[in-house]
Amino acid sequence: MDTAEDLRQTLRRIDGKGYKAYKDIKGCYRFDRFTFCIDHVQGDPFAAPSRVHIEVDAETAGFPSWTYEPPDGAGAGRSSGRGAHSPAPAPEPAARSREIAARDYITRRFAQAARRIAAGHRGTGKGGIIEIDRPGQEVLDRTSAFIGERGVEIRFFVGLPAFGRKIAGRHAEAMLLEEMPEIVAEAAFFAALDETDLRRHVEVVEDADFLRSRLPELGLVAFVADGAILPRRSGIDQRPMASGEAVAFESPASLRLEVDLPNRGKVSGLAIGGGVTLIVGGGYHGKSTLLSAVERGVYNHVPGDGRELVVSDPSAVSIRAEDGRRIEKTCITPFISGLPGGRDTDAFSSEDASGSTSQAANIIEALEAGAKVLLIDEDTSATNFMIRDHRMQELIHDRDEPITPFIDRVRLMYEELGVSTILVLGGSGDYFDVADRVIAMRDYRPVEVTREARDIAARFRTDRRPEGAETFGPRSTRAPEPHSIDPRKGKREVKLTPRGTSTLGFGTYTVDLSAVSQIVDPSQTRAIGWA
Repeated sequence: MDTAEDLRQTLRRIDGKGYKAYKDIKGCYRFDRFTFCIDHVQGDPFAAPSRVHIEVDAETAGFPSWTYEPPDGAGAGRSSGRGAHSPAPAPEPAARSREIAARDYITRRFAQAARRIAAGHRGTGKGGIIEIDRPGQEVLDRTSAFIGERGVEIRFFVGLPAFGRKIAGRHAEAMLLEEMPEIVAEAAFFAALDETDLRRHVEVVEDADFLRSRLPELGLVAFVADGAILPRRSGIDQRPMASGEAVAFESPASLRLEVDLPNRGKVSGLAIGGGVTLIVGGGYHGKSTLLSAVERGVYNHVPGDGRELVVSDPSAVSIRAEDGRRIEKTCITPFISGLPGGRDTDAFSSEDASGSTSQAANIIEALEAGAKVLLIDEDTSATNFMIRDHRMQELIHDRDEPITPFIDRVRLMYEELGVSTILVLGGSGDYFDVADRVIAMRDYRPVEVTREARDIAARFRTDRRPEGAETFGPRSTRAPEPHSIDPRKGKREVKLTPRGTSTLGFGTYTVDLSAVSQIVDPSQTRAIGWA
């Protein structure tokens, strides 16, 4: 295997040559404590940066097994309180929880070091950058770093520098033989890390995975721990609101459950069971904030995020209306049928869907993907899809209305399909008739008001008629035709251009992902494209 000195000599030899001479450095090089491999060399200074990785053997990296394996005897947690029906022994923590957390931690350390140490852009295009995934508040299963019995591998990008299209060999030498080893030294070796900080990172993730794995056994779809900080700094900053400004979450006693976690021990919080759950309250009292936290509860969060122990069924999907979206051969008949002109709703297509048809399609697609929990906020829903009150039923006869409103399907979805719904409401009390529980947010604190809601429903009848069939209706299973998905662009066989979390350039197409609110990382956008 070539050495770091060989790499230095090659860079000096090709200095000033045409950019394609960088191909000469492709391969692996032995440094003092690690191996550096250049896997793909970019074609020009403006192309995507070159893909590289480093490998450190286990003995040199020095990571103890607790960083990537669950401890012996872990997972004996129990629970008590309402909803804990003499539970069987709890499951072990997810086998890969610690490994995923450690890989996430290493990625964060590398990213921090790269931002501080790498000199940044040099010369033309992307030259001079040393980059890796930049994780946010969520801990994701990434391919940027690996850890295990064989050691550590870190995958990242480098922008090979040039002036115009001439190789800047001396600048590349500084990048790859001075800056890069210094960055690696801060991320790939256990001795360089804060052991207490790393241990907390893996244990927080392990506890969240353990808690999430227990939800089905406890009959729950979500859990929000007491003391959680749910508000974020802003719509574009997912860090927690400052502790002096945010109100810590406190569950109502009637819905409180205590769970024993492998590392943190006993924790109490709001237990949201299966069925239909309404979150109600006045404006600005925290309804949507609670729903947003549950929406992100499909992911684990870093220590200090405030939502470390807010967990949801991993299949939970946020649903909204999406005016103008494209729909392709989706069976929306359970919600929409009898369209004017006899249009087929068993395989409905549209280039410019309305609010109601888009929301119907979003639900059906979620069911096709295996969702068992739907998360809906009336603020982002189509009004005519959610409810048709008695007066409107009298004015517009059923035969003239193709929409079966969600209120007449939500219970059937649970009873026939086992699909639960958590719904934020502020304007329609008709849903009291179909709810299993009602939670009111008052000054950012939840209060159970199920009994009051049922009393009101009994005293003030709406007189609206249930609409639609007595069963949910037809469902289909679809698989895209492979040839219908074409990522080619001109002479390039595959052209993927992720733009943040909202847009994906896919061949000649632009895919709008802005309404898919559970995409939280640009790397997920890239993964969607490759999938």
